[in-house]
Amino acid sequence: MTNKKCKIAIFASGNGSNTEAIIRHFKRRPEIEVKAIYSNNTSSYVLTRAANHNIPAYTFSKKEFYSEEFIKQLINKNYNLLVLAGFMWLVPPAIVKAYRNKIINIHPALLPLYGGKGMYGHFVHEAVLANKEPKSGITIHFVNEQYDKGDIIFQAKCNINSDDSPDSLAEKIHLLEHRHYPAQIEKICLEISSF
Repeated sequence: MTNKKCKIAIFASGNGSNTEAIIRHFKRRPEIEVKAIYSNNTSSYVLTRAANHNIPAYTFSKKEFYSEEFIKQLINKNYNLLVLAGFMWLVPPAIVKAYRNKIINIHPALLPLYGGKGMYGHFVHEAVLANKEPKSGITIHFVNEQYDKGDIIFQAKCNINSDDSPDSLAEKIHLLEHRHYPAQIEKICLEISSF
């Protein structure tokens, strides 16, 4: 193995619990490094998490996100993998093209079910429970030009009990996310990097 690092950039919009799990996971893997946190939400707690770990953080508007300048700056950083962790905007086609099969996302349901625009967080859990599904879970997938339509990398399931609420189901999903997302990121990073 060489001294080359796999450099990750995380995109997040909210609390950042998955970001925290990812950062902590890779503190034990010096060859894989979270280099930056990007957020479209200037008041998101994920920015505090970045500061707590001394990781550079960047915020941006929608106009900036879709600009050529943003894309150029992102490409010039030479990240090996872009990781979406609760990031709510559709990734611009130019970024998808530049990072084909090097952008991944985690979705709190078993795609292709309960995906698409507007299906995130409690909206997903409410829909799953309303349809009386026996199971839910997580899907880790590559990002393409459409919401939740990229090739599936990994899925994990959990049982739904008759007394589950959107909040209790969310807790089960978070446990799956924190357990599996860092491990899958590690696997992908090792595969795409020429160590």
